[in-house]
Amino acid sequence: MNQLKKISKQVIAGILSLILVKCPVFLLPVNAAEIPEGLYSTGAVLMDADSGRVLFAKNGKEPYAMASTTKIMTCILALELGEPEQIVTFSDYAASMPDVQMNARAGEQYYLKDLLYSTMLESHNDSAAAVAEAIAGDVESFARLMDKKAESIGCKTTNFVTPNGLDDIDEEGEHHTTAEELAMILRYCTTISSKAKDFIKITGTKAYEFQEINGKRYVSCNNHNALLNSYEGVFTGKTGFTGKAGYCYAGAAEKDGKKLIISLLGAGWYPHKSYKWKDAAKLLDYGFENYEYETIGKEQWVLQEIPVVDGMESRVSVETDAGTFSYLLGKNEVAQCRLEQAEQLQAPIEKGTVVGTITYELNGKIIEKFQIYTGESVEESTFWNQIKKWLKGIQEVLLKLTNR
Repeated sequence: MNQLKKISKQVIAGILSLILVKCPVFLLPVNAAEIPEGLYSTGAVLMDADSGRVLFAKNGKEPYAMASTTKIMTCILALELGEPEQIVTFSDYAASMPDVQMNARAGEQYYLKDLLYSTMLESHNDSAAAVAEAIAGDVESFARLMDKKAESIGCKTTNFVTPNGLDDIDEEGEHHTTAEELAMILRYCTTISSKAKDFIKITGTKAYEFQEINGKRYVSCNNHNALLNSYEGVFTGKTGFTGKAGYCYAGAAEKDGKKLIISLLGAGWYPHKSYKWKDAAKLLDYGFENYEYETIGKEQWVLQEIPVVDGMESRVSVETDAGTFSYLLGKNEVAQCRLEQAEQLQAPIEKGTVVGTITYELNGKIIEKFQIYTGESVEESTFWNQIKKWLKGIQEVLLKLTNR
């Protein structure tokens, strides 16, 4: 019987009507730059690295070829699944990759860590293929690992066919991504992955040298991410180009406590190599000038005790783990707070029962959510519970009389 009542209480609590309480909104005094216009890129995204929110997009969800920005995923998978000192042997297939290439010959051996610098700094296609084979056995199996990782990150459109970004097609379609999903992948690599520090170290290195394991061959690599030298705060990035994809770029910069990610697809075609740098600077300028962190959650909600039906107490107190948090917001963006709390509860009630939520939304999307829960237990008002309460009251009175 008690179990049935407990279940009934949980069901009733689940269908209770809710009190909606409007919290104050914030109008933020941020000096806005002009929204980026005249971008050369066919697809472009500016993303807040902290929250993953897209701050600006141009055809952000449209699929396009991605060229060597593909190697971003190749690198992070190799870091997560391989070992730095793992020996990689070039196969005939890997050695046959077209330019850009390290010109490795079949049978040559290198450490995995060295080939990742070759892949990310010089964008060597043969190194990327050799890395893929070392991790998964063949490039087709590695491509499936790439797709699986992309899906776990939240990508729904991206399809990987090659580990180096050379245009190709498989049963799932062409090798492609979207500007938004490419930014999501780079955000994962630099912010979320357990190997983020290693990824940033490799992609932020301006020059690197290594040798074939037998010492017969010496390789020198220079980073082709021009923004490492020309734009303050840029700490990672990867370029790309194929005739189909055009010039592509994905990178990240951190300045004034803000970390931004950009992705550019189809940023002009040969010979307009500089278009991607112009678009990148324009997006980063817009982000750093137009967005600031604001503290949200400062005394914006009022919690009310909730009436209790059939309880030993008529009301129950409530608590919340809600607190302040920082969020990157732009000029005149309005963050709304919605408090939803049960109108009444059915006894018995256990302490810690969830009875509502405090939700913060921006542009109709939830950015943070906290629970409201009971601060105490309330027993059901039964005959024996009333007797116990009465006896307890008498005991307290007698105790006071005794202490006089």
